[in-house]
Amino acid sequence: MKPENFVQKIWELCHILRGDGVSYHQYVTELTYLLFLKIAEENGVERLLPSGCRWNDLVDHRDDDLLEFYQLALTQLGTSAQSETIRSIYTFPTTVFSHSVNLRAVIDGINDIGWNDVSGDRFGEIYEGLVEKISQDVRSGAGQYFTPRAVVNSIVRVMKPKVGETIQDPAVGSGGFLVAADRFVRTSFSATDYSKNPPKYQGAEIEKNTRRICLMNTFLNELDAEIIYGDALTDDGKALTQADLILANPPFGSKAGSRRDARGDLPYPCANKQLLFLQHIYMSLNEDGRAAVVLPDSVLFDSGVGKLIRQDLMEKCRLHTILRLPTGIFSSAGVKTNVLFFNRSQEKSDQDIWFYDLRANMPSFGKTNVITAKHFEEFEKLYGGDPFGGSLREESGEHSRWRKLTREQVAERGDNLDWQWLRDESGDPDDDMTTPDEIANAIMGHLRVALDEIEALSEELEDAPEPEATE
Repeated sequence: MKPENFVQKIWELCHILRGDGVSYHQYVTELTYLLFLKIAEENGVERLLPSGCRWNDLVDHRDDDLLEFYQLALTQLGTSAQSETIRSIYTFPTTVFSHSVNLRAVIDGINDIGWNDVSGDRFGEIYEGLVEKISQDVRSGAGQYFTPRAVVNSIVRVMKPKVGETIQDPAVGSGGFLVAADRFVRTSFSATDYSKNPPKYQGAEIEKNTRRICLMNTFLNELDAEIIYGDALTDDGKALTQADLILANPPFGSKAGSRRDARGDLPYPCANKQLLFLQHIYMSLNEDGRAAVVLPDSVLFDSGVGKLIRQDLMEKCRLHTILRLPTGIFSSAGVKTNVLFFNRSQEKSDQDIWFYDLRANMPSFGKTNVITAKHFEEFEKLYGGDPFGGSLREESGEHSRWRKLTREQVAERGDNLDWQWLRDESGDPDDDMTTPDEIANAIMGHLRVALDEIEALSEELEDAPEPEATE
């Protein structure tokens, strides 16, 4: 059976969960608890679990107090499993089942899937497919933690992670960038080279259940990963080491998270969390380290502190490539995004910045028209084989998608990087939406963007000094 068929069968069990009053955003967390126990039985990890808390213990338990038994087993797994990662997956577990009957139906449903057809290296793929499946459902709200696979894989292919590197995502979400990077390394190097000098992965995630999903994802894909529970924009971020490669898609919205104090080691304090994440990323690179980060258009043109941060980035790093992404590829409709590629370098002053416009005159992407690897083929070819952006590059005309600005030309633009040279005749992507889900999602996305901007402005006004009284 193909992995996508397993994903579909598991997804269908969500109908049972929904019948027990479970909302969409709780699906993956609840299934994580149960799937881990079943997969542990299949792949030999079960030896790390406390006796009495294993899959067959659930299968064989009588129905009348199955829910109570399950709740106690979850607690014991969070305190007594031999692996720290497994204990973290089950830390402070809360089941949303309210009836043993529905719990039994889900257990039997998982048990009846033909797991004998799954090889040991496919469990992670199945789990990641489940995360992707729920992220595509507009009602789940999980899309904010999931970057489309085609985008992730394209970024990883041009950045070329290697054995021995420290690879980091300070807004790790479900762990997609780290898992994709590891798969690239495993296919690019021999098993011997990988085992001798495996990459080290780090991430930070502020949302407890999303971190749980990330831990499951990295564990099943056999990554040497440290996933910090915390906010990289506060002092929690100091637990992340300097990195050779940073891949990230910080969460959308301008308001900088909680009321906890922001880190004091970032050069330019502000209320905009994308600008804070950008600073964290370029300040966290090793010498000659490289990064690719997904950021909204506003980061390219914001004045004030935004301009100072762009100038600081171009002073400390070599910003060599900007990929303008199409609209509609993220769950937050209305957000226009780019990928910034840069690396620490002593040779920055007279370097060109290359732009690839994958947005102008492109179809509207969404649930019914998914972006694929094919859409990135030309960009990857023009980017070249050097992950540091040092390949020989040539423009193909003023009407092509691939053009450059010199550093001097950028300075003449007031260090505004929001360069649009192609006439976009594709119209408003929202006009092409036809299904009620797509239209509702677009409306919610626009409202979220507007609210984030209002909250950011409100916070900046609160922090502004009071004007001095005049006599």
